[in-house]
Amino acid sequence: MKKVLFFGDIGIDDTIALIYAYLHDEIEIVGVVAEYGNVSREDAISNIHYIFNLFEFPKDIPVILGADVPLTGEQPTYYPEIHGEHGLGPIIPNNRVQVVENFYEIVKIIEQHRDELVIVNVGRLTSLATMFILYKDLMNSVKEFYIMGGVFWIPGNVTTVAEANFHADPVAVKIVLTYAKNVTVIPLNATQKAIVTPEMVDYIDQFGKAKILKPLMEFYTDFYKKRNPSLTGGPLHDVLTLMATIQPELFIFGNSTVEIVQRLEGPARGQSIADLKTEQLDDEVKKHRIAFDIDYNQFFSEFISVMIGQKTRNGEQ
Repeated sequence: MKKVLFFGDIGIDDTIALIYAYLHDEIEIVGVVAEYGNVSREDAISNIHYIFNLFEFPKDIPVILGADVPLTGEQPTYYPEIHGEHGLGPIIPNNRVQVVENFYEIVKIIEQHRDELVIVNVGRLTSLATMFILYKDLMNSVKEFYIMGGVFWIPGNVTTVAEANFHADPVAVKIVLTYAKNVTVIPLNATQKAIVTPEMVDYIDQFGKAKILKPLMEFYTDFYKKRNPSLTGGPLHDVLTLMATIQPELFIFGNSTVEIVQRLEGPARGQSIADLKTEQLDDEVKKHRIAFDIDYNQFFSEFISVMIGQKTRNGEQ
């Protein structure tokens, strides 16, 4: 069982990732850090509580107050055209009571699950970077880090060369990639291939219990198909990143140094640069594992089986 502390900017694909984790018998969410990104931090918090209530997540999972702005000091940009006004497509959460834990709760979780905790960061890296600024030694006791972000040698999704999470706070990315150990980066190279089609959604809607998936994916896929009519569905970046924690055989990995362009002005901002020649260098050179491709058939099978209840907790169907 993977004990996962989830950092997210809870929009549509983050939400589906949380549902996937809840339904999976090999993943235990031990906390969720809500920060700005796809939506405001306030909307992210609201969306977490909405999903927790809808699926009856265990009530002892803390929702933790993450960053509200990037380390660059800029005002964040949100993406309602992709995720909806509040981050759940056509759905407007109505949560009257929202209990949120202080940022220090992250320290308690790491100490409680020392040397077995897996951190999965699928949004901006500001909150995670802040943990390294404040508690660098403690962060060495985290077993693994999985980061959705970056793009290598192909076009980005916010600029020609940059992916949204790395572009939004390149300063935070630099901190995390400098100090974190056992990092797996899941960039657009892999995640843009994790397509969920309308046919898959209809099948899950018919045979599964996650009825919220259909309205979320219809909204999400509509954006992607308007931008690129050749797409057959919407890419689930964040679900794929969670899959990497338990299904590494689904990926083709390389090991490389990763550099990030930190300039805030100009077209290169947030560009991630990998040099695979460094894979052969000695261990003194800081390298990270990067997912460059996936086995789509395995992704398809894994996603469907979890979402219709074939891999539910305690063997329940």
